[in-house]
Amino acid sequence: MSSRKAATAKAVNAKAAATKPAPKSAAKSAVKSVAKPVAKSSAKPAAKPAAQSAANGSASDEATALAAKIERDLRDGRSDTLTPQAFQALMAALCKSYGTQLEAGAQFLPLANQTSASPTEVMTTTSALLKAANLAVFELGMWQSWTGR
Repeated sequence: MSSRKAATAKAVNAKAAATKPAPKSAAKSAVKSVAKPVAKSSAKPAAKPAAQSAANGSASDEATALAAKIERDLRDGRSDTLTPQAFQALMAALCKSYGTQLEAGAQFLPLANQTSASPTEVMTTTSALLKAANLAVFELGMWQSWTGR
């Protein structure tokens, strides 16, 4: 089977699976996994927002400083600021954070403006992310048409 046919079949199967009701055992495990974090977070409702905002401020400050360091090093011709392992960990965390924020209702693009990164840098990164997740551009297009994103 060609890769295009395989991608089409995968997309069709994914859509069909999304419209089918989940088996009872899957629903129970999903409820259990959701119920545990809710129970933990409801134990200390007053302390969590303050801790969260402090952590977010600190993490945001650290991320901004790291981004500035990477930009400086790139301008100075040093492309080895991050090891591949550090880069992968950071990219995964950024992808997860962005997805989580969008699901929570945030509405911002991942780049501040069109000059934050060149079109070539964006396309290279996008292509590599799709490859790392074993996704094709076709699947991205199907997902965008289904979700409106």
